[in-house]
Amino acid sequence: MAKRIYQSKKLVLLDDTEITIKPLKIKYLHDVMETFDKMANAKTNEDSMEILIEAVYYSFQQFCPEICTDISYVEDNVTMPMINEILEVCAGITMSTDENKETVTRAKESGNSWKDLDLVRLESEIFRLGIWKDFEELEENLSMPELIEVLNAMRDAQKEDRKFLAAIQGIDLDKGSKDSSQNKWEEMKARVFSRGVTSDPNDVLSLQGQNAKKAGFGIGMGLDYDDARDPNLMKN
Repeated sequence: MAKRIYQSKKLVLLDDTEITIKPLKIKYLHDVMETFDKMANAKTNEDSMEILIEAVYYSFQQFCPEICTDISYVEDNVTMPMINEILEVCAGITMSTDENKETVTRAKESGNSWKDLDLVRLESEIFRLGIWKDFEELEENLSMPELIEVLNAMRDAQKEDRKFLAAIQGIDLDKGSKDSSQNKWEEMKARVFSRGVTSDPNDVLSLQGQNAKKAGFGIGMGLDYDDARDPNLMKN
């Protein structure tokens, strides 16, 4: 089966409106994640619910802006299971109660948040493709899973170019590096799936899975996918 960058899902709201949800474009993800950042300061269940509803409202600005004209639409037409599903698909936020409380606590203690992610640095790297007229257009057209895949593809191509130029000069960049690379790759995977927080917040692998959860931004961000690339591609 062909690999998918992400999965989309159809959802029927209480007023029978059918929408298709998928990972948010970065333009909308900004608002959702900045809203969810407030969860670390929520003191009551009511406070938490208001934050979740606001996050769903910003998600709906991508999928059904013509009918979701104010936040009351969300209050009237979504249930708690729907909220969980929307946030998990759109932003990778998993609302498993115990795990989420633990994650929010760690985020508050560490001081890490969505705002700490150097997204401009990542966007700047792929902006050099010359496809978008400005960063706003880039964020309107790419989700985080798409941005990461484009970034990895660019780094793949750059590595092949370097290997070709080196080969012309009789230099084998891969010679003697297999064991070292394998060790680094194993260390990288161990760090990603461990409970430690990576020391480099701009490391591409740190934007997915358990590390993203522990860092407190995105809480997964929907980027849980298998990556079998050379670990050197994860470095700038």
